[in-house]
Amino acid sequence: MIALKSISKVYENGSIRVEALKNVELYLTSGEFLAVMGPSGSGKTTLMNIIGCLDRPSSGSYEFDGINIDGLSENDLAAIRNQKIGFVYQTFNLLPRLNALRNVELPLLYAGIPPSERKRRASMALERVGILDHAMHRPNELSGGQRQRVAIARALVNNPPLILADEPTGNLDSRSGLEVMALLQELHARGSTILLVTHDAEIGQHAERIIYFRDGVLIKSETVYEPLKAQQRLTMLDNEEVS
Repeated sequence: MIALKSISKVYENGSIRVEALKNVELYLTSGEFLAVMGPSGSGKTTLMNIIGCLDRPSSGSYEFDGINIDGLSENDLAAIRNQKIGFVYQTFNLLPRLNALRNVELPLLYAGIPPSERKRRASMALERVGILDHAMHRPNELSGGQRQRVAIARALVNNPPLILADEPTGNLDSRSGLEVMALLQELHARGSTILLVTHDAEIGQHAERIIYFRDGVLIKSETVYEPLKAQQRLTMLDNEEVS
């Protein structure tokens, strides 16, 4: 699905030159669950922005879902983001004046989908993440974990082939974080391709493969032979609370 070849990204501000990514080679197959790890400033977010067509590399080539991204117009990139990529952020990025249903409808609105179909698809997405009963609630009426579920529903509503999750558990308590990871693992089991950016080593162990960045360089890739099962850990917590 994703092929990054010799990708570099340089930011320049006057005499200051920062190499955020250096000759990165990365391949992601359809249906894979990949975690990207590294300290702050290692290049994780820059990588995600390039893969998400939010930024362009300074050099190298990028192919996504059979499309050569190099040289595409801004309108073409916007269409790819809307139709082929679902974004989940640490800060949720929900519009405070809109209820959960309307927030989930937004990608469909931008895609020109009629109102009745927008409502149907958004309701299905909310049901899929287990929060349809909160469809009329605004973000300030929801817990952190519930807001993240709404954000995931919004990411799913266009049925994109790729979900990019940038520190999706970063603002959540431990239990809510496990609930989000259980949901991501469930989506992966249904066929979604997921790229997860995290600084938390334990969260990374829920993926199938982990790549590590340092100073803009991809330094290591490892297979997780027995990923942590978030739902099993939630069940254990429930049993402990009952006992």
